[in-house]
Parts: sequence; structure tokens; C-alpha cells
Amino acid sequence: MTTKNATIKDVAREANVSVASVSRVLNGLGGVTPETQKIVREVASRLNYIPDNAARSLITGRTHTIGAVLPDLYGEFFSELIRGIDLAARARGLHLLVSSSHDGVADAAAAVRAMRGRVDGMLIFSEYVDAAFLQENLPEKLPAVLLDSPVKSTRYPVLNIDNRAGAVAMVRHLVEAGHQQVAFISGPKTNFDAQQREKGYRAAMTKHAPGVPLIIVDGDFTEESGYRAGRELLTKKPRPQAVFAANDMMAVGCLIALAESGLRVPDDIALAGFDDVPIARYVTPQLTTVRVRIADLGRAAFTRLIAELETPGAFPARSEVLPCEIVVRASCGAARS
Repeated sequence: MTTKNATIKDVAREANVSVASVSRVLNGLGGVTPETQKIVREVASRLNYIPDNAARSLITGRTHTIGAVLPDLYGEFFSELIRGIDLAARARGLHLLVSSSHDGVADAAAAVRAMRGRVDGMLIFSEYVDAAFLQENLPEKLPAVLLDSPVKSTRYPVLNIDNRAGAVAMVRHLVEAGHQQVAFISGPKTNFDAQQREKGYRAAMTKHAPGVPLIIVDGDFTEESGYRAGRELLTKKPRPQAVFAANDMMAVGCLIALAESGLRVPDDIALAGFDDVPIARYVTPQLTTVRVRIADLGRAAFTRLIAELETPGAFPARSEVLPCEIVVRASCGAARS
């Protein structure tokens, strides 16, 4: 049998199942056992069967594509997030359409509007999104899940990282390791994650290092801003005993600035970050950080969106918070816990 122009009937015959079962598997509609799904996908792949997406969209009313609007597509955090979403989508035979919204609210609105009619649901991670934005730009019947958002909604599920608790735990760890004077490199002022991490730093310093002046320098989540912040911290009198950066990429930039000045981390100054992106394990010294299971965040958001697609209205919209954990490595100068 030639495999070039295989049809859905060919796949059904070879897999020894009905055409309807093949259709349900390839359209991600469920109602088929995992074993049958595996057989159908293997046969479809072997026969080089290519579904007519336009035709099946007309039949099912689905595009079999999920949209993701992110603040940026640059950096290890977003690479990991996209990887988690994409792996979950591929496992269900779905495609992923990704766009960014880093140039402001108009850019975010354009990204969301561009996906209307092209996706079955959306994952939205943007600092510019609020209730009014959603009402204006998102079709009423299009399912969506919000990530790292302060929005309180009875319509859209929200999945957040416990940024504040993670920052509190890191400051407590640094203070207990003997570093009373902990400086903080903040993130973008309008970013929800950055705001929560700074709140955690402030609260933890008040509780665990009372009377010690706060030292906060501005950053924007990039390596360059971490480098500039590190240079600025070198001018402080007295010099901080530890630096806690609001993300790992700024911590890496700060590490370079400290090394260029002749300071040794952690012997002369301790350093910690937030996120636990892959590079944190490969710098020297390895970076102590707050671990966010970034790929798991993407998978969890996707799973919540799929639940809404398959059974609309079955789950109440609510905010969920994913916990963080401290990962102790060499850069903080403390023993691993």
C-alpha cells in the first residue's frame, strides 16, 4: 500500500478500529482508551496520514490549536514555560501558537486579537491584562487561563506562583546563614511576579533582620540590569553581605560584576536568585535560588485549559497558587539543606 495519500479509512483499517475512533483520537476529543490512542497514532504516523485541518475544523468547530500570549519570548524562563506547554499540547495532538506582548498594552491587545478564530483556547501571561482588557479583547465564549496575574475573576481561572512566600523563604535562609545585610535587585515595576517578590523581601527583612536598612536597586529581569545593579551595590557603604536578585538572569549578571571587581562569591559576598532556570546549575559557583517548576507551570495551565474545553463550565474559575522551594547551592555559602 502506498503511504503517500493515506486516508482516514486506511488508518482505521490498519488499526482495526472504526473511522469514528480514529477521528476522536486525531481530533483530541477523548472517549478512546489510551491503548487505542497509541495504536491509532502509530498507524497514522506509519502511513504518513495528514489530516485535512480545514475540513476537520469545519466538522468539529475546533482549530486544534492553543494560543499562548507571553510577555516575551527571550530568556530561559519563557523557553522552559513554552516547553512545558508544548509537551502537554503535543501529547494531545494539539498545536501551539505563541505570541509576545512586551511592547505595551496595545501590543498585548493586538496579540490576543490576532489569535481570535485561530485557537480553541488561550493561555495569557501579560502584565497588561486586567478585567477591562479581557472584556474588550477576548471573545466571550473563548476559554482562557491567566498565568501570574493579579486579576480576580469569576470567569477565568488564574494560576500563580507563590512569589512572596518564595522570597520570604530565601531571605530567611540568607539571614540564618549569617548574612544580616541582604540587598535586593528588583524586577520591572509593573510586573506582578516582581512586585510580589519585592514584597516578600521587605516582609522577611522586617521580620528576620529587624533594624537592618533595606537596600533595593532597580533591575528589569535581564542579565544587563543585574550587571548594572551589581556595579551599583559595590558602591554601597557598608557593602551588603548578600545579594538576592528577583530572578536568576539578574543574579548571573550580578555575579559577573562582582567577579570583575575581584570579589569572590560566596567568600566575600553571598548571592541568590529566583526561578531555578537551567543556567543556574552551570555557572560558577552554582547559584542558590528559589525553584519555580516552570515547565510544570506551563503543563498545569494547559491542563486546566483543556478541562474547560472538554467540559465547559464544569469547573469553577478560581485562583491556584503553585508553591516554590529553596535550592541551596554554593553561591550562598551555606550548607545544603
